[in-house]
Amino acid sequence: MRIAVIGTGYVGLVSGACLSEFGHDVVCIDKDSAKIEALRRGVIPIFEPGLDEIVAVNVKAGRLSFATDLAHAVPQSDAVFIAVGTPSRRGDGHADLSYVFAAAEEIARSLSGYTVIVTKSTVPVGTSRKVEEIVRRVRPDADFDCASNPEFLREGSAIEDFRRPDRVVVGCDSDRARNVMREVYRPLYLNETPMLFTGRETSELIKYAANAFLATKITFINEMADLCEAVGADVQDVARGMGLDGRIGGKFLHAGPGFGGSCFPKDTLALLKTSQQFGAPTRIVEAVMAVNEARKAAMAERIERAFGGVAGKTIAVLGLTFKPNTDDMRDAPSLVIVPALKKKGAKIRAYDPEGKEAQKLLDIALCANAYEALEGADGVVILTEWNEFRALDLPRAKSLLKTPLMVDLRNIYRPAQMAEAGFRYVSVGRPEAKG
Repeated sequence: MRIAVIGTGYVGLVSGACLSEFGHDVVCIDKDSAKIEALRRGVIPIFEPGLDEIVAVNVKAGRLSFATDLAHAVPQSDAVFIAVGTPSRRGDGHADLSYVFAAAEEIARSLSGYTVIVTKSTVPVGTSRKVEEIVRRVRPDADFDCASNPEFLREGSAIEDFRRPDRVVVGCDSDRARNVMREVYRPLYLNETPMLFTGRETSELIKYAANAFLATKITFINEMADLCEAVGADVQDVARGMGLDGRIGGKFLHAGPGFGGSCFPKDTLALLKTSQQFGAPTRIVEAVMAVNEARKAAMAERIERAFGGVAGKTIAVLGLTFKPNTDDMRDAPSLVIVPALKKKGAKIRAYDPEGKEAQKLLDIALCANAYEALEGADGVVILTEWNEFRALDLPRAKSLLKTPLMVDLRNIYRPAQMAEAGFRYVSVGRPEAKG
């Protein structure tokens, strides 16, 4: 098949590259000419494990290309995916759909022959209908269908998620469109990946509901962690005991400093705004948002207490991105925690394997590695659970610190292990350990 993908951000680039790997001829389109030129040279604008290799292989095979000219690619395409950004609008929290609607107008002017216009961006309920209205207004004669095909990609494992998804959700209204979408995902269909065909509004809501539910699991276990500390229980054992119940499952039951990233904060807020707009309150989602925001500030206070005040002290911070295996800083807990510590007079020595953007956003100097960050610090804080932080040389780490104090907001070490290594160890939802 011939496919055009509008937008070369996270979703567009990963989707386009993986669809080309499925054997389709894919053109990824973006107005940013510098970005397109960089992609043609093999420079990938985001960090996602394995993406550079897939892009290189499929460009070499002639299945993947990059362009700025939408008008050239769309007429030849069987399906056109809209994968542009939908950030939260400042002031009201609703998703900003201006890029989606602008793309729809441009696509409409270039249509030739039957085409399925697929909304891949995460959008509020009813957006696909509005895209259809725009296209019909601009091109009443066009032969097309609109479909909703939400993405369920996890940053850091997006390639695997696209190749072996839990499910593929498609919202469309005609058998013709369903057949095209089955052909788009033919390799997955042949591998018996569950494919759920629904109405478009249902498809759009599935994406928001799924992310809000996962955000709720994270928020719930964070509140249980606070209760564990109050009663002397261990939140990791509580989570394990809950997760062994097949109705609950163990994923996303990891206590920490709160959720961040490009999806959960934005999508839960957009779902909340949609529910308010239609007069169907989602009070659980509202509570999740409020608790998560408070969580980040509470973690800064936890660090301050552990250090006995941070004024004039040097704190080594390991991990700044919102999760490991990504360079994404959107709504990362570090964006709240680090400034709060600096405001209280702390000096920050930080290290993150992909933290270049963090350096600018937080106005801090990054160290070359974890041990450089630790050298001469009054203690260390773990904010992101990169694998390299899970196997620190503890005797070396202790020798570099002025005080053997670790505040681990990701619970990547065992308290008994840290006590044996001579550390005072403060984690989340577990008793404090003292060496």
